Amino acid sequence: MMPPEEESPDGDRDGGLVLLHGPKSGSTRKGCDPFAQTQRSKLQHRRARINQQINKEMRMRAGAENLFRATSNHKVKETVALELSYVNSNLQLLKEELEELNSSMDVYQNDSESISVPMIPLGLKETKELDLLVPLKDFISEHYGEEGVLFEKEIKEFMELRQAMRTPSRNEAGLELLMEYYNQLYFLDSRFFPPTKTLGIFFHWYDSLTGVPSHQRALAFEKGSVLFNLGALHTQIGARQDRASLPGLNQAIDAFQKAAGAFNYLKENFSNAPSLDMSAASLTMLVRLMVAQVQECVFEKMTLLRAQNDFLARLQLAQEAARVEDVYSLVHQTMSQPHVKDYVPFSWTTMVQVKSEHFKALSHYFAAIALCECPAPSDAELLEQEKAFLQFHVTMPEGPSLRVLLQDPEERRKLGKAHLKKAIMKHEEAMRIHGLCKILRKMDILQEVLSFAHKRSLSKYSEIDHEEDFFETGEAPDIHPKTHQKPEIKSPNFSQVKVTDLFHRLGPLSVFSAKNKWYPARRVHLMRGENGFGFTLRGDSPVLIAGVIPGGCAAEAGLKEGDYIISVNGKDCKWSKHAEVVQLLKSTGKEGVDIGVITLQGSECPKAVDRKAAVMSSGSGMLKSNKENSRKSLMNSKSASTLLVWSKKSKRSKKSTYSGVPFTAVGDNEAMY
Repeated sequence: MMPPEEESPDGDRDGGLVLLHGPKSGSTRKGCDPFAQTQRSKLQHRRARINQQINKEMRMRAGAENLFRATSNHKVKETVALELSYVNSNLQLLKEELEELNSSMDVYQNDSESISVPMIPLGLKETKELDLLVPLKDFISEHYGEEGVLFEKEIKEFMELRQAMRTPSRNEAGLELLMEYYNQLYFLDSRFFPPTKTLGIFFHWYDSLTGVPSHQRALAFEKGSVLFNLGALHTQIGARQDRASLPGLNQAIDAFQKAAGAFNYLKENFSNAPSLDMSAASLTMLVRLMVAQVQECVFEKMTLLRAQNDFLARLQLAQEAARVEDVYSLVHQTMSQPHVKDYVPFSWTTMVQVKSEHFKALSHYFAAIALCECPAPSDAELLEQEKAFLQFHVTMPEGPSLRVLLQDPEERRKLGKAHLKKAIMKHEEAMRIHGLCKILRKMDILQEVLSFAHKRSLSKYSEIDHEEDFFETGEAPDIHPKTHQKPEIKSPNFSQVKVTDLFHRLGPLSVFSAKNKWYPARRVHLMRGENGFGFTLRGDSPVLIAGVIPGGCAAEAGLKEGDYIISVNGKDCKWSKHAEVVQLLKSTGKEGVDIGVITLQGSECPKAVDRKAAVMSSGSGMLKSNKENSRKSLMNSKSASTLLVWSKKSKRSKKSTYSGVPFTAVGDNEAMY
């Protein structure tokens, strides 16, 4: 996967349209709502407060535990043990309060009067403010040899962007804001994070579900946390859609699919994250949860699109409901695993289990409706219905042959009654499980949905139950799960938001990056001789001195093969094209020209310099095992602009012009002066 395209300062670049995000203040930046007083923002502010309190209590506990281990005084040990019990009690209360916040699903739902089963959204990870001004200024002075104070504007703009992305709005603008910051992290990584050195900057983030703080020097932790929030914001956008309408359902499906893609991308490209919410087990659970919510939306979409009085349509609805039950059962199994069980809020686990039972009940209900309310098929319809019913049950129901079953109204009623009996049992199980969770009991809309479905099945059962029925209602076989719209895991589209490098004044990344080192800049004064200056030039941004004629003016002045021209007569040429540098050289008079050059360390040989590709390694993954830094990930990538694998190909111009006397050493792509 490729990084964002690097641009010259004037925005000139090859390719298509570029959306540039200029400087904006942190409070007015599009997609940011730090002062919004919505229920959701108040919830997030409460989350931030609880996170800070948890952090304080954990520090107190760490200090008390150290003192308990260090002291040998019995009375001190008793006092510290008592203090530890208070701290642990406070921590438990705070974590319970945070769990209740994470269970506040109704806040994220839409305000429509329609009745829909609530979806499970995620709250955003919180982070501390980060002051980059001094560390980046020092690095610019030390590594790039520039005055750090001259880049204060760029550093502050980056810090404003980071501050803004902490409170994204719950819409497309908020998603773009997170993408913009994430894309800028590529340039920050390439400019300021060398592979062999750290800046001493710690990135602090709080766990989304437990509030436990974590910090790392690795920029990969920052990128991973932003990706997590991108997925979390998609879940909130999906939960707020009005799913009683087709456009709302399509938007919800798209949002949950993108949330699944963000969490899956995070799982595949980052490893050994310090916080539990970004562990492989948790991310697997979140991906499956999002897929299940997509499948639920697909079922709701089917109920809007399908003709309710059609036999085949009702069979399809039953199979769609069975598919929803199937995926929620898988989510419940995942949530019940040892590494996840004690971490996921109990209300989430209960909600998933309730949905699993609820949709199983619905699958049997729609099977009964298809059998009892639809008329027996005509001869023309019989073959098609027989074929559909053959694949409908997991095991064939006991009794007469399939053809007799479909054509005999009494046999249809018997099987329908068996399905309704099972539906009622599953509805009652869903309501029982729902009653076990205090938080879900407060959710009126969920109670209303379960109660309505239960009453509907009871009503239908009493309608088809005859007093003269002396047969014992059989066991209805399970329904084969089947969907007509398979959920798609949509990976983040990083090219959606193009950004320009805030620190482009430092020069092209192909040379001026954190991974490269160069000798101090030299200023050379050249006089044009009879045969010109005596060197060959190649490439663009910056232009390379590819060859120096022995005994020529350039050689006598101290120019070397492999030098990069960074200025001509005081004019900055880091971003200059080949033709622009040539024009500056040609315009010099008898007084000569001052050329500023640098030489990359270990790259004095021109051939070695030419082979230098602008491969920008992140250099600071979460651990050495981070897949982000693997060559395999780079080679297997298909995306054109993703930022977790860092590669930037050199775009040196191959245009060449010849001037001066012939020089046999000049290559095809070089020009001599």
